[in-house]
Amino acid sequence: LEPFAESPINHRRIIGGRKVKAHSRPYMAYLEIQGDPKNYSCGGFLIRPDAVLSAAHCVDIKGIENVTVILGAHNRKSREQSQQKIRVRQWVIHPEYCPDDLKNDIVLLKVWPNRSFLPEGSPLADVRVGSECNVPGWGRTSVRGQMSDVLMEVKLKVQKEEICKQFLPDYEPQSMICVGDENSKKGDSGGPLVCKKKAHGIVSHVCPCNIFPEVFTRISHFEPWIREQLTRFVFQDNSLLSVV
Repeated sequence: LEPFAESPINHRRIIGGRKVKAHSRPYMAYLEIQGDPKNYSCGGFLIRPDAVLSAAHCVDIKGIENVTVILGAHNRKSREQSQQKIRVRQWVIHPEYCPDDLKNDIVLLKVWPNRSFLPEGSPLADVRVGSECNVPGWGRTSVRGQMSDVLMEVKLKVQKEEICKQFLPDYEPQSMICVGDENSKKGDSGGPLVCKKKAHGIVSHVCPCNIFPEVFTRISHFEPWIREQLTRFVFQDNSLLSVV
């Protein structure tokens, strides 16, 4: 296989980030997406021991063949004893996902880890304007730089809706979060927006010009859908079904 490249729409960046303590973000997942003719990678995160959330655009690829989730990784290029490499057999993209404007940019992936990496006290939640949050990931460390081998993290602030509306006519505050500004660092596509140890968003829109704020998928808006899919995952396990 070819080396795993950036996400399909070039959003894998963790610009201005700092290294985190090894294995201090046990909920993080590294996604390897095997496509035809190219391979990609994205971030993701556990919301329960057998379920990973990420951005739909990461797996909405023509010719996709396999998706592999790596859990327990700090250095993505090393064979760390903590790592588990799991081939995903089920994933569900939100039925109203729109690739043209990245509305409803969310996907839920089913995994079968040998042990749980999910820390206690990490429920989904909503977030307020002005909150300072962190976005961990393995994306590019500069605009033209290489992807980071080790897990990095950037600090971003939640902004008013009006800021993103200036740049994105299709911005929907009920399902999106406006984060960062022209001076802020950039997050990693598919990765989580973590505020006070709770997941609030998923990196979705990232402007390549590095001057606009980022748009995150607002997880709380999709919580009913997420819970419905998790229930179906359990049913499929009990019925010995594996459906993509």
